[in-house]
Amino acid sequence: MLNEIGASSDVSASMSERSDGQADVPRTMRAAIVTGPGQIQISEVARPEPGPGQVRLRLEGCGVCASNLTPWAGPEWMQYPTEPGALGHEAWGFVDAIGEGVEGLSIGDRVAALSYKSYAEYDLAEADAVVRLPSVLAGQPFPGEPLGCAMNIFRRSEIEARKTIAIIGIGFLGAILTKLASDAGARVIAISRRPFSLDLARRMGAAETIPMEDHYAIIERVKELTGGTFCDRVIEAVGKQWPLDLASELTRERGKLIVAGYHQDGPRQVNMWLWNWRGIDVINAHERDSKIYVQGLRDAAEAIASGRLDPSFLYTHRYPLEKLDEALNATRDRPIGFLKALVMF
Repeated sequence: MLNEIGASSDVSASMSERSDGQADVPRTMRAAIVTGPGQIQISEVARPEPGPGQVRLRLEGCGVCASNLTPWAGPEWMQYPTEPGALGHEAWGFVDAIGEGVEGLSIGDRVAALSYKSYAEYDLAEADAVVRLPSVLAGQPFPGEPLGCAMNIFRRSEIEARKTIAIIGIGFLGAILTKLASDAGARVIAISRRPFSLDLARRMGAAETIPMEDHYAIIERVKELTGGTFCDRVIEAVGKQWPLDLASELTRERGKLIVAGYHQDGPRQVNMWLWNWRGIDVINAHERDSKIYVQGLRDAAEAIASGRLDPSFLYTHRYPLEKLDEALNATRDRPIGFLKALVMF
């Protein structure tokens, strides 16, 4: 209810600005700028104005993605300072202003969106990349991009009842995939480094859990659990070389290896002999088609609104914009009990 009241007051201000040009309506916003490796500053910058086909969002929050960590660390290709709000792409909030030609959205709608400068109080999004959230989700965080990503990975994995699925890496994404796969009737073997993550996997429905400690011990344990055939599907959700190697070893003949981890820190080597010999299908589950991405957002909103999926307890850490650096460091260091950070406005 508070969010709706907040939206109404902003809506009135935005409408009065357009109708009578009141000078006292704020035209600036706070935004995070990454000024160097591991360094941010919060600046007052011009609030963006939507162009044709765009909407402006007054943001409630933005999730912190592990893909932010490489730019945060300062690779050679990174350029500083970043644009205001850059790196933030898991936003939700209220439609605050509408550009020319936009239909189907109204000022005050609570939405999630694919937007890309969302470590700020406002951001722009293409209207066709915005999903209206059901009223039953009022007041609940909704970092749409990773939720939609999970739904799309699940769809592409073609997980069915009585299939054996190994999921390597039980973070936010791996936990949701464990829940979706187990609810579909699959037998899930969860493999992860932290005891906290393995406990979470069991809560999400995993039939078996294996500590990610010894490469060959994991292979032998999965071989034992599957009668020597290994897994119908293996989802690699870490984004590192070793988990990718392990995923190959755990995929059965004519099985599917799904790459869900974000591999952005350099080239990878793969065991092509093993892939060839076993006839493995390899699926890169990262979407680049915005229409498919947006459908994933819609699917996630429906699943949460219907009660089939409850990610609320997965949002373990919340930070104000001024402490974005702490949120990024926690995402990197993963303290005990950490799963997902949200920056809240």
